[in-house]
Formats: sequence, C-alpha cells, structure tokens
Amino acid sequence: HLHLVFPFLSIPLVSHLCSPSLSFTLSFILFFSSSTLKQEIDLGLKPSYLSPTQAPLPHTHTHTHTPFSQFTYEIAPVFVLMEQLTLKKMREIIGWPSGEGDGIFSPGGAISNMYSVMIARYKYFPEVKTKGMSAAPRLVLFTSEHSHYSIKKAGAALGFGSENVVLLSTDERGRVIPADLEAKILDVKQKGYHPLFVNATAGSTVYGAFDPINEIADICEKYNMWLHVDGAWGGGLLMSRKHRHKFSGVERANSVTWNPHKMMGVPLQCSAILVREKGILAGCNSMCAGYLFQPDKQYDVSYDTGDKAIQCGRHVDIFKFWLMWKAKGTIGFEQHIDKCLDLSQYLYDKIRNREGYEMVFDGPQHTNVCFWYIPPSLRGMEHNSKEYREKLHKVAPNIKAMMMESGTTMVGYQPQGQKVNFFRMVISNPAALQSDIDFLIDEIERLGRDL
Repeated sequence: HLHLVFPFLSIPLVSHLCSPSLSFTLSFILFFSSSTLKQEIDLGLKPSYLSPTQAPLPHTHTHTHTPFSQFTYEIAPVFVLMEQLTLKKMREIIGWPSGEGDGIFSPGGAISNMYSVMIARYKYFPEVKTKGMSAAPRLVLFTSEHSHYSIKKAGAALGFGSENVVLLSTDERGRVIPADLEAKILDVKQKGYHPLFVNATAGSTVYGAFDPINEIADICEKYNMWLHVDGAWGGGLLMSRKHRHKFSGVERANSVTWNPHKMMGVPLQCSAILVREKGILAGCNSMCAGYLFQPDKQYDVSYDTGDKAIQCGRHVDIFKFWLMWKAKGTIGFEQHIDKCLDLSQYLYDKIRNREGYEMVFDGPQHTNVCFWYIPPSLRGMEHNSKEYREKLHKVAPNIKAMMMESGTTMVGYQPQGQKVNFFRMVISNPAALQSDIDFLIDEIERLGRDL
C-alpha cells in the first residue's frame, strides 16, 4: 500500500530513475514501514491490548486509497454525499428532529471541541469574526475539572485566555455538580463578565464519567448560554439501547462532539462536530474564497462544504466510517458497545472485593475501570502515611514496565488530583474476552507480588 502513496509524491521507485543512495533509502523506509505496520496490526488484534488508546485496526489501506480532499462537491462528489448522509444519521441518533442541523468531520476531538467554542462565540457575538475579541465583553467558558484539556486549549488558542475557562467541581464519580455550575456563573456575572459556554462531558477521559446533561441544560437555558456535549469518548453509547440513557438530555445541546474512532473502533482519524442550528458553521467560518466557492456553479453550491471548515484541504475521513457502518450495521456497533461495557463490569465485579485491590470509584459508568493494586508488602501499612503513598505511587508504573518488557499485555496508569498512580483499564478492543480479563488480573498479581 505504501507503493501507492509514492506516485502521488512524485518520488521514483524504479532504481534507474533515481540515485543509488535514494533507491536504498526508499527501500529502507518501505521495509521498516511495512514491519511497523504489521506490528501495529498484530497489537490491535491481540486481545490483551487493553490500553486507554484505541487499538490499531487493519484498515489502514483506506487512507492510501482515498488521497483526496473534499472541500467542494466537484472535487469529491461521492464523499461529500457520504458525509452529509452519515452526519444526518448521527444527528437523528442524537435526537434532533429529522436529523436537521449541521456538522462536519474534523481532524480530531480537540478540533471538534474548538469548533463548538468558535460557533458559540459567533452565535452570541458575530462581530468578533470581523472586529476581534475587543468587540465582545470578557467571555467565560465552563467545563468539568475532569473534562478533556482541549476545552482549556481552545480558550487559550481562540483568545479567551485559559484563566477564563472555569473548572467545575465534581462528585466522587467525576460528574459535574450542577449547583457548583450555577454558583460560578453567578460569580462571573457579579464580576461583570459574560458567561458564554458550558461543556458537559459524556464519558470523561479518566473516570468515564457522564455529566448530568438535563440539569446542566436547565441552567444554560436560564442564563442563555451555549451547551456543548463532549461525547468524543462516550458517543458510541448512543448506538446502544441499553446504555444511551447516560446521554439523557443530549437532544437539548447546541452542539455535540462524537469520535467514531474511539469507542466504535473506526480507524483514526474520524471525529464529528454536530450542530443543532443549520447554517451557523458556514456563517462562523466562511471566507468565500472566489477561486473555490463560486456562487454561479452549475450545481447546488450548498454541497460545497469546505467553507464550513477552518481548514481548506480536508482529508476524506468519511469513507472508512461509511464502510464500517455498512459492514457492521447499527446492530453490530451496538453489540460491540454492549460487550465492552459488560467486560468492564466483569472486571469491576471480579476485583472490587478481591484481596490486594482498591477501587478509585464505585461502579464503572463507561468502560473505564480505575483501581490500585496493593502488593503484599504494603498491605499492612497505614494507608494515610506518606511512606505508603510514595510506595503505592510506584507500583502501577513498575508493573506496566514489566508488562511492556515481557510483551504479555498493555494497560495504562495515571494519578488524578491528590490520588497517587492507579491503573486505568479501558476496554474497547473487539477481540477481548472474559479470559483476557482473568489473564490481566493474574499477570498484575504475578508481576506485582514481590514489589
């Protein structure tokens, strides 16, 4: 497949067309690229790959077979229509009437979240597009202390300033406390600032927490604020009749981020920003470049989607998603989601009362299961002592290092706030079985018993 890429780069692969050194270099690159790709695919298909990052899948060839941009209909008519059809279906699943609204695929969840902030600013202060931030009062964004860092990054990149991104307190399971949101909105208003935007997280990165969207929506309506739902990680649960209740109230959101390349297993990159109001994406981002977006073309120029985006050239991300949806069907996605959440519950039930384990929070909301493994040498120590915390902090990194060196399995770890390093088990691998969960537990205990 790599050979297919090089003709587009005008790099000769036939030895008599290039110097011996270039020919050797290209052969060297191709050999190691193919070896690396094979390792990534093998890793993605390994059931014991249980890392927080999604498993690589053997669909990489779709990238080399779609070396197109899709900023206008005439450049990529089939892919433009595929994207519009798929985005409409996603909006229907969210619950917006007849799938009305707008949307676009972006380079990832961070950019999709950035779009939501840009659109919110344009909705309430359209003059900022031409006159800059000086045309608006001091604008404030609100998001959970457990939310993805991309909201804070958007605040910095778009000129709000990271100090104008207010972090909201959460309960013990990582969900935003609505009363804290309202109190902080009132505090901002008292200072003379303008509360603009609230991000509700549906599937937080660490805990897999779902903020109470309905209660947050009530507050947003009360104070005339934009409500965005970051469903980058949790969006796949919308496909499950068993679990979509965790998104209760999502249809009240003004915008939603949904990353099929996460829980649904679509190859990177595949992220959508979905907007309830039709036309606002183009209003916010269009610059009407005359060499691309002529209004007098022979077809309906509403199919020219490029002016909605902050990019010009835009990779065809829809093809692999459309192919997978056609192959698996909505029921296939639902079965995958349900299986992964069942496995996370199986893991939680197996270790919550098992000697040597302590849970970070009670009951998984998503596939995130967070826990400490406590080696025998630490079990008799005072848990609040400095020595205990320092030693426990080193346990997860040491066990993961031994896992990586032995090549048996792969899981993630991290600290959170005042909590020392814990294992963060995230199940999205379609090949995983209960036996792989059993193996993981045995492996943690085998590697950690002498720490």
